[in-house]
Amino acid sequence: MSSHPIGGAEIRKAYLEFFAARAHTVVPSASLIPVDPTLLLTVAGMVPFKPYLLGDEPAPYPRATTSQKCIRTVDIDIVGTTARHLSFFEMLGNFSFGDYFKERAIPWAYEFSTEVLGFDPERLWFTVHHSDDDAAEIWIDKVGVPANRVQRRDRDNFWQMGVAGPAGPCSELFYDRGPEFGVDGGPVADEERFMEFWNLVFMQYVQDVPYHVVGDLPAKSIDTGSGLERVAVLTQGVDNVFATDLLHPVLAAGEAATGVAFGTSAAGDVSLRILADHGRALTFLIADGVVPSNEGRGYILRRLLRRAVRHAWQLGAERPVTPYLVDATIEVMSPGYPALRSGRDGIVEMAEREELRFRRTLESGHTLLASELEGMDAGGVLAGPTAFKLHDTFGFPVELTEEIAAERGLTVDRDGFDAEMAAQRERGRAARAKPGAAEGSPLYRSILDAHGATPFLGYEQLDLDAEVLAIIRDGELVREAPAGAEVEVFFAGTTFYGESGGQIGDTGSATTETGTVRITDTQLPVAGLHGHKGSIESGKIAVGQRAMLSVDAGRRERIRKSHTGTHILHSALREIVGSHVQQAGSLVEAGRLRFDFSHFSALDDDQLLAVEHLANERVIANSAVRAYQVARAEAEEMGALAFFGDKYGEQVRIVEAGSYSRELCGGTHVPTTGQIGPLIVVAESSIGSNLRRIEAFTGSSGYEYLTGLRRQLETAAGVLRVRPDEVGSAAATLVARTRAQEERIEAFEEQSRSRLAADIAAGAETVGRGRLVVAEAAGFNPEALRLLAMQVRDRLGTGIAILGSLRDSKAGLVAVVTADLVADGVSAAAVVGPAARVVGGGASRDTALSQAGGPHGDRLGDALAEARRAAAAALGG
Repeated sequence: MSSHPIGGAEIRKAYLEFFAARAHTVVPSASLIPVDPTLLLTVAGMVPFKPYLLGDEPAPYPRATTSQKCIRTVDIDIVGTTARHLSFFEMLGNFSFGDYFKERAIPWAYEFSTEVLGFDPERLWFTVHHSDDDAAEIWIDKVGVPANRVQRRDRDNFWQMGVAGPAGPCSELFYDRGPEFGVDGGPVADEERFMEFWNLVFMQYVQDVPYHVVGDLPAKSIDTGSGLERVAVLTQGVDNVFATDLLHPVLAAGEAATGVAFGTSAAGDVSLRILADHGRALTFLIADGVVPSNEGRGYILRRLLRRAVRHAWQLGAERPVTPYLVDATIEVMSPGYPALRSGRDGIVEMAEREELRFRRTLESGHTLLASELEGMDAGGVLAGPTAFKLHDTFGFPVELTEEIAAERGLTVDRDGFDAEMAAQRERGRAARAKPGAAEGSPLYRSILDAHGATPFLGYEQLDLDAEVLAIIRDGELVREAPAGAEVEVFFAGTTFYGESGGQIGDTGSATTETGTVRITDTQLPVAGLHGHKGSIESGKIAVGQRAMLSVDAGRRERIRKSHTGTHILHSALREIVGSHVQQAGSLVEAGRLRFDFSHFSALDDDQLLAVEHLANERVIANSAVRAYQVARAEAEEMGALAFFGDKYGEQVRIVEAGSYSRELCGGTHVPTTGQIGPLIVVAESSIGSNLRRIEAFTGSSGYEYLTGLRRQLETAAGVLRVRPDEVGSAAATLVARTRAQEERIEAFEEQSRSRLAADIAAGAETVGRGRLVVAEAAGFNPEALRLLAMQVRDRLGTGIAILGSLRDSKAGLVAVVTADLVADGVSAAAVVGPAARVVGGGASRDTALSQAGGPHGDRLGDALAEARRAAAAALGG
């Protein structure tokens, strides 16, 4: 160890200078928002270089070095409870893109660790992948470290991204912090005492899923990662990352903001550490352009920020803490990241706004959660809808609810929560998909403030003369719009229904004295404001003109048939399935409906038929449908059903159908149930825990569906040469006969495969410590080749079987190794891997059975010869 503690900034500078002196290009840190579409955030130092490692793009330099800012939340639940885990960290790295490999990466890592950082060589330990003899030999023979301090591990020493991409074995460097930190025995025994501080990844493979290698990279490359914060722990002689000069000032800011000193209590110390880590993370995320939201990387930021705020609140903080955390982070990190200081005001404003927004509901949400958890025994489960209410009403990320529940030994029904979220996303999909459609958009608010609400007058009429109040084009308010322009128009009143309550928006036209708008959708961008989206079909329109609005009457009629149909279906479900059934969402379209409801299991065929039958009985009864306004309290007394996802005022609209359906609803409906026409259920499925979905057709769409089925039935009857009412029994007879034939064919194929396996096994030769057979079986698909290979193996005793097959000009290969040889270290993957490369493909990594293939079927013979050589060597022949 050096004679004086080395600060974090000094470590960063020394690292970059060390590798710059060895012909590495110093590359600035990339953004936390990666270009790679498979990742939400930059999770490792190699992420910006992935295209170069894969060979997708030529590297602009053969060697590079960087200090890359990274975010990982996979271990967020234990951040603050351990000495080393962080969500935000800096990754020091040196990279080679087809230039040097292990022979330089390993000695340089040792040189920097011992000569620059001053680590005592006697306290360094090393791990390598169990198959990586080259790395072990370099450490022991070239670098000169003791062999007993080079330990071999399996998956812990194979690096991969977690998504498709480059991968390879790795070698890690550890520092022995002494017996006060844990037991002896090296990293395999204790990774608290032996702290990993550098990972050297030898990138040479391509994987499609974790640990499944499908080929080799175009060139062998180097990707190393050394966590700056962990190195600082070691160079500064402290026992955890939060005591380093990189994090301690931020932790101190948390103390100042909360008034709680570190060391007061174990729980308080965890909270202060979380404030320090999350404060750094949220500062860098906002600086890089991430904004809090409920989706993607924005949700990660919101979760981090609200988790920090909750811990500050638990510590008794009465004022916002994020400005303290942001300022402390900037003070520490801006020398390495100058953009932090210039963006300080924007970072503080966004973080503080999000904090204040959450603080307004934090206490009430915490009170609700505490009341729900009170009295629950350890091991209990908090209901999904409750967790969703905490998320939706009080802003609690579900992970935060899970964390609070876990503190009491409880869990959360995550499936139930996810189902509620899915239903909410369905309801809000259109609004989120269109820029500016979120409630509170300044543009829409300005229209609402200037003109007030635009009333819906389309219950009793479809045409209306109304003034043009405002026009939006290309995201801006304009006075007029010409032919061809895409616009959103607002009128003083409207007969067009704005999408809400599951019912889609109306379409139609609006004509002024100078032009016509073809309206293709109607939305409610903010409550009370109807936006008519479409294009200028002819002429032009201008603000202040009178317009004749005309709704597409045929489409509206089909939509309202479906909407009344959902009410009829709901009532039938409650009567047949049970009164516990509650609407959880819906989609009402022209001729089609989708109805989501709460229920704990799938409806069986009899139930589904009974629901459909009762619904159509009520349609045929032609009951009157009427709508009227009452006070919400009165509606509740009447037992009117309400949908939990909708907002209701003090005056509500009730829609009644006959004596069996009474619901709060603002949608459009037919005057009598008979006008719905046939209501035909076509699907019933699960959309989450205790949530089901029914899909149905109504009106002419239902009739057309039935006539289509009739035509198919008549066609099937003709093919089977029976009457339509005999199709079911005839089809069952045909299926039974076909299955019997398939079983006979399968038995024949099994006998043939068994005879072929015996013939192939008979040709095995004794090589070294076992028997070896290499053969070609033409025309076999991969699965059949695998089965054949296993049958051959079972006849060998001890040995290796290698089979190849040419099919559709492509080569297939399988190597199988008997269990005793696998136990003795023989690997099927090692046998067939070289052969796979001959045919231009890759092989699986299974040691007992490895399957491979490639496009170059003409090289199958050469591949089998290569496999024979590898197998013979493995057998010692």
